[in-house]
Amino acid sequence: MSKKFKFLWPTLLAAAIAIGVFVGGKLNFNDTPEKLFTTNSKKDKLNRLIDYIDYEYVDEINTDSIVDVTVNDILEKLDPHSVYIPKDEMSEVAENMKGDFVGVGIQFRPYNDTITIIQTIANGPSFKKGILPGDRILMADSDTLYGEKAINDNIVQKLKGTKGTKVKLKVYRKSENRIFDVSVVRDIIPIKSVQSSFMLTNELAYMKINRFAESTYKEFKSVLTQLQKDGAKKLILDLRDNPGGYLGVAEQIADEFLIDGKLILFTKNKNGKIKKTFATDGGKFEDKMVYVLINERSASASEIIAGALQDNDIGTIVGRRSFGKGLVQREMELGDGSAVRLTVSRYYTPTGRSIQRNYKKGSKDYYQKFTERYLNGELQSVDSIKVADSLKFKTPAGKIVYGGGGIIPDIFVPIGSNEEEAIETLDSSGYISFFIFEHLDKDRKRYADLSKQEFNENFTIDDVVFEQFIDYLVFRKFRIDFYAYEDDIKLYLKAALAEQLFDENAHAQIKSKADPMLNKILEIENPTINHEID
Repeated sequence: MSKKFKFLWPTLLAAAIAIGVFVGGKLNFNDTPEKLFTTNSKKDKLNRLIDYIDYEYVDEINTDSIVDVTVNDILEKLDPHSVYIPKDEMSEVAENMKGDFVGVGIQFRPYNDTITIIQTIANGPSFKKGILPGDRILMADSDTLYGEKAINDNIVQKLKGTKGTKVKLKVYRKSENRIFDVSVVRDIIPIKSVQSSFMLTNELAYMKINRFAESTYKEFKSVLTQLQKDGAKKLILDLRDNPGGYLGVAEQIADEFLIDGKLILFTKNKNGKIKKTFATDGGKFEDKMVYVLINERSASASEIIAGALQDNDIGTIVGRRSFGKGLVQREMELGDGSAVRLTVSRYYTPTGRSIQRNYKKGSKDYYQKFTERYLNGELQSVDSIKVADSLKFKTPAGKIVYGGGGIIPDIFVPIGSNEEEAIETLDSSGYISFFIFEHLDKDRKRYADLSKQEFNENFTIDDVVFEQFIDYLVFRKFRIDFYAYEDDIKLYLKAALAEQLFDENAHAQIKSKADPMLNKILEIENPTINHEID
């Protein structure tokens, strides 16, 4: 398989790590082992076996690792989305879903043997202290952060801490060839869920949400308010590649588009108990046009929003069939810092659809069936999507929709060619970003006087940078017809440069010019104009 075909598999398989959709409430499971294992012979058997291995096995064994394997094995036999979270991963998982952490407010990457700053978070602690992109952090208090042995995961922990505490950073500024000390006070740093937003036309706004965390609804409301102030009367809600998150947050966002009393979804547990969730009268975007973008990696909470709007005949769903996850998890702490997310119910769209894919043959088959979507042609043609008449449903307006494996969009937009997807994967996997990072590190002053607007409207990637990028890829043994896709590659390079010079919005605005789904929407909005990029 050539390198360009290999690009596709990480993209497709990314859905296998879907966050899922889970309820916000947590259960604490703090009973003692004696209490847990004295009332059930099956539990007692497992407990006795682990104790027996711990005390009598001929070699030293880490029984914690045995328990981890056992728990994973048990959950794997239930369904693909009941998962165990080890205690060494819980902090990062919890932080990501909370939507913030306490730190110094930088984005960095290990470069050679030094921590190099890509960007400082706007108005964050490091930003306020004048730390700049391209600066190297050499020390944090007495901890050395450079050198081969220092580059590891512990660096993050040395920069994080308690809100209000100080950390003394020793910084090297390459552009001035000097080392200086700066004291930074740690503060709360948001992890953005609303990745980007901007006005695509005078009335049509764009917003991309990358997950559904605790902070997402608040971010969504704030951004939507600003977009409406900017003139937004229509919205593109981009949920592509969004793997899910909190059920309640998805319900809140769907409520913004639905009038009072409309059913958003209902859940059903193993006892048949049904819980329905209805829209309230507080929506900010009711009776306005909304386009929802989905693809094969849009899962769970993303599918809840798409399904709620589609089944209520609100807006238009654009893209490709979504992942197909209709299970709800609840998180239960296990008392030692680890946790389990256990499937506790199924959710159904307003017409009664379950969009959960079949998992009876196990997780391996479940994810293999997902990757087969590329091979069977359904990403290229809507006619290749297999649907069963038994899973046919009808919306109040008479539109036919299907359950049993994801949300099928109202308007289908095929995946790009192998080369186009290869370029997209070069971007999503960080190759373009790293090339631009090195390019800027050599001569950042070249771009110092460019405003974001000037850059967006007038700057172009020249042939010298383009050829350097080709050399960069050829050295890494990538094979693409570079010159046939020169305009696309230059656009991606410009977008990556905009992100590192300015922000994610600048990156998204530039990439939007060659986005097939956005071009399709612009075509719908104004069919007399050709919106394709030459």
